[in-house]
Amino acid sequence: MATHAVDAVGSLGKQPRGHGREWGGDPSVGTERDRYAEEFAELALALHDVTVEETVEKVLEFTLKAIGCDFAGVIFVHGRNLIETAAATDPIVAKLDAVQMELGEGPDVSVLENRLSVIVSDTRVESRWPNWGARVYDAGIRSLLSVRMYTDDETMGTLNAYSRKPDAFDIDDQAVAHILARHAAVALGNARKIENLWLAVDARKRIGQAQGILMERFDLTADQAFAVLLRYSQDNNVKLRTVADRLVETRELPMASVPRATTARSDAENRLAAPPADEADAQSAEA
Repeated sequence: MATHAVDAVGSLGKQPRGHGREWGGDPSVGTERDRYAEEFAELALALHDVTVEETVEKVLEFTLKAIGCDFAGVIFVHGRNLIETAAATDPIVAKLDAVQMELGEGPDVSVLENRLSVIVSDTRVESRWPNWGARVYDAGIRSLLSVRMYTDDETMGTLNAYSRKPDAFDIDDQAVAHILARHAAVALGNARKIENLWLAVDARKRIGQAQGILMERFDLTADQAFAVLLRYSQDNNVKLRTVADRLVETRELPMASVPRATTARSDAENRLAAPPADEADAQSAEA
């Protein structure tokens, strides 16, 4: 991961430059490149074995430093139409993201649909998304850089940099943002896999605890106890993990939409679903 960062930063000197950092022809270009290469390598190490939340926070922190923007944010995409602000360095970012969701237009929408990145030089004269541009300009944002975060398997969202000044971003900033986004995407993918693995392990442990409760209380085998949990899960259209959580926490199985009279239910199910004795007496008295 760090090696790719070094190669990518080194290639920046081959690209034309409009303003800002001068990678070509400047005597300090080697030092500048080396500094960025080291920082990207440090970022790669920092993103190793961290959670999704920590990954996003570290990427945003580095974005502010490396690109020199006023604000930064990360958007996650869910399905085809839903985007949400995963994290931001300022509350204004979430408001600007909401504008894109409301209008159905903007740089992030475009990047997620068919672009790898977008630079908005001046929202005051933005013609590609005029409604969005007007709203963002009114909020005091003049420039924006949006880059897709993706791996070979999926598009996760976008990394965005915002500036109060027009023409704040150029192709060198764009190149840096692409490197950041790639680091972020790979790290997020790994973090999600790890978190999903731990969730699966935790769910299996919880289901095992629920099975143990049923086995001890009703003298069931492990397979019979699992069958009870599975039947309740299917009858109530509730995840098996949720059924197990409920049983472990309350020592009762959920009753919603479970038919009271059915020969398919086991004695364990009937006894767990039955109301407490005092509640049953009250119901009899009312009848």
